[in-house]
Amino acid sequence: MIVGVEAILLDRDGTIIFDRHYLNDPAGVELLPGAVQGLRRMSALGLRLAVLTNQSGVGRGYYDEASVHACNLRMAELLSACGVELDGVFYCPHAPEAGCLCRKPAPGLVEQAVAVLGFDPRRAVVIGDKEADMLLGRAVGATTILVRTGKGTEHEARCRHSADHVVDDLEAAAAIVESLK
Repeated sequence: MIVGVEAILLDRDGTIIFDRHYLNDPAGVELLPGAVQGLRRMSALGLRLAVLTNQSGVGRGYYDEASVHACNLRMAELLSACGVELDGVFYCPHAPEAGCLCRKPAPGLVEQAVAVLGFDPRRAVVIGDKEADMLLGRAVGATTILVRTGKGTEHEARCRHSADHVVDDLEAAAAIVESLK
C-alpha cells in the first residue's frame, strides 16, 4: 500500500447510485445515502474522482451506449448540483464472455483513466461493492475499499483477501481515504 493517494476510482452501481438491474433510463438514477458527503470529502482533498463501470447490458443487447451516456450524465448532474465534480467516467460495454481487457476485474478501465487523468494507479484507491472491484484494485496495486452498499454485504465474505478496508458507505470510505492522504 503506497501512502499519498492521487485518485479515487469508483464503481457506479451500488457504490454511488442505487443498483437498478441493467439501468438504462436516466430517470432511475438515484444517489445512495452518504455518497455526496463522502465524495465531497474526497474531492476536498484535491483527489481526482473517476467512475469505472461495467455495463454489459450493451454487449448483451439490452440497451445501447447512448443509454449508458445518458445515465452517466444524469449521475454527474446530480453530483454537480451537490458540489461534486467527476474527473471522468469510463465504462466497459462488453458482455462477460467477450473476453475484453476493459471489463472489471481486468485493468483496462484503469489504464484508460490513467491515460486521460495522468496518475499512478498504485497511488489510487478503488472503491466498490463487488469482488470485481476489489480484484481490479489488486491487479493495479491500488488500495481497495469495499462498501456494504449495493451488493457489498453479499460480497464481503468473498472479498476477505482482496479488500484492504470494508466500510458501510462512501462517507465512511472518505475517512479511510483521509487517513491515507
